Amino acid sequence: MNWRRAIVITFIMVIAAMAVAIYFRWNPASHDFFPRCVFLNLTGLKCPGCGSQRAFHALLHGDVVAALRLNAYLLVGLPLLGIYAVAEWQRTRWPRFYVALSSPRVLCAIVLTVLLWWVLRNLLGC
Repeated sequence: MNWRRAIVITFIMVIAAMAVAIYFRWNPASHDFFPRCVFLNLTGLKCPGCGSQRAFHALLHGDVVAALRLNAYLLVGLPLLGIYAVAEWQRTRWPRFYVALSSPRVLCAIVLTVLLWWVLRNLLGC
């Protein structure tokens, strides 16, 4: 591994660890320094990500039920992000896996599920 890549990976890991520590320590529901959803504030409707910060805080404290109530799609999205991170990291080792995940069909399916979640959560009040 070259030095630049090692520095970038280390930097990303440090930033991620800091973010996890912040979300573990402070609850986004009760602290104003966390960003609020612009879409919700403008329209009164929830976007696909609404509740993700609070759900992530709940997950870090082991409260899966609260995380599901706050944003169920986050529980699908986090493992999916992990799978994509592994695919990117190992793309020269597993090129077919990387290509399969990057196919237009898979990416369209992900976009469609996000749109479906967006509509359903506003219709059903999720």
